[in-house]
Amino acid sequence: MKNKLFTLCFSIALLCAVFAGADEVSTSEVTAAENSAAPEASTAVPEASAASTTVDTAATTDTAAIDSTPYGLPKELLPLWDSLTIKQKAAQMVMVYFSPAKFLIENEFGAVLVMKNHLKDVDSFKEKLQAANDGLRIPLLVATDQEGGRVNRLGHISEQWKDAPSAKEMREMPDDSIAKIAKSIGAELHALGINLNLAPVLDPAKDHRGKNSFIEESKRSWDKDSTSVEKVRAFVKGMRESGVSCVSKHFPGYDSWTNSDHQIAISSSPKKKMTENYHFFLNLAEDIPVTMMSSVRFVRVSSRPAVFEPKIVRMARKMSPDMVILTDDLWGVSLRAWISGTERVTSKNYPRRDFRKLILTALNAGNDMFMITYPAKAVEMVKYLEQLAKNEKYKTRIEESAARILKLKYKAGLLQ
Repeated sequence: MKNKLFTLCFSIALLCAVFAGADEVSTSEVTAAENSAAPEASTAVPEASAASTTVDTAATTDTAAIDSTPYGLPKELLPLWDSLTIKQKAAQMVMVYFSPAKFLIENEFGAVLVMKNHLKDVDSFKEKLQAANDGLRIPLLVATDQEGGRVNRLGHISEQWKDAPSAKEMREMPDDSIAKIAKSIGAELHALGINLNLAPVLDPAKDHRGKNSFIEESKRSWDKDSTSVEKVRAFVKGMRESGVSCVSKHFPGYDSWTNSDHQIAISSSPKKKMTENYHFFLNLAEDIPVTMMSSVRFVRVSSRPAVFEPKIVRMARKMSPDMVILTDDLWGVSLRAWISGTERVTSKNYPRRDFRKLILTALNAGNDMFMITYPAKAVEMVKYLEQLAKNEKYKTRIEESAARILKLKYKAGLLQ
């Protein structure tokens, strides 16, 4: 009981400290960055102490060997790191909608997002993915949403998993049963070449008023009671044993009823409730190497969606300095509309100025990897990040994120 009380108090103190210490990125800074690659000061990502570095249980790293390397990179990665241009490092930060191999190779993206339509012809998908990886110096993170239940990418290609259990169903099972299911599903993903599962969902089952959240109604939440952490840990362990890393989402806890893919969802959760939600993510930070940010606006903290708010992204960073922080789809209509200051965005003819503002806002907030489902815009994204890197501050930011991504790939066994 004392340990639980201490942990809860620590979380509340950490949350309060983060809220107290952050500044908003001003509109004038964004405007300056539009006209110059050297804008004035922006919110910086806090440096992490070596003592607080979280080690992935899937691999071990010689601490002495990385003490003197840039960004704590393993010494084995230094020849690769030193050979990369800033554009290549920036490209590692982009998770693009799965595209033809030639396009992926030419642009050297760090990750791809695989959707249900990409798996209609499994053999063709595997051939395209293999061709892409064969032509790339740095293998891709290949991500999909295999939560189970309603979000089941394997449903139409695997007879065994056409009715894969939802998070709500799995959280009622014994830990060993969860691990066994996850390991089997992970093996199916691994056979396809998929190495990153955009699951589990750690969003709260109840909002601050005690009502079921949108995520709970969709049976996607692992949140139930004090057993939830071990249940999720069993799921992550099973996936990892099949060579698939996991992504927790949607930080710091999607407790709104609105679907934020279509419009900005609003949460009026008080800080106490946010602390409880955050605690779930924190307890699993050593098990899950990536977290996806929420697009919800937590109005008692900021007017910005969480993914664009430095104070909230900093909370995720404090969980682990090596945590890779991933955005949700930046081409989503709700996020683009918020950046443009309009109610809705309906056209693909999104203003170049607004798109650059979107990239800069995500970067200034502290995100490491930018998901985007519009491939042509992914190319534009890399070019703008390269331009921003002419400023030393942004060059450092880009390198910090690229290093975290390379360390993730190394620990996952993708870089040998």
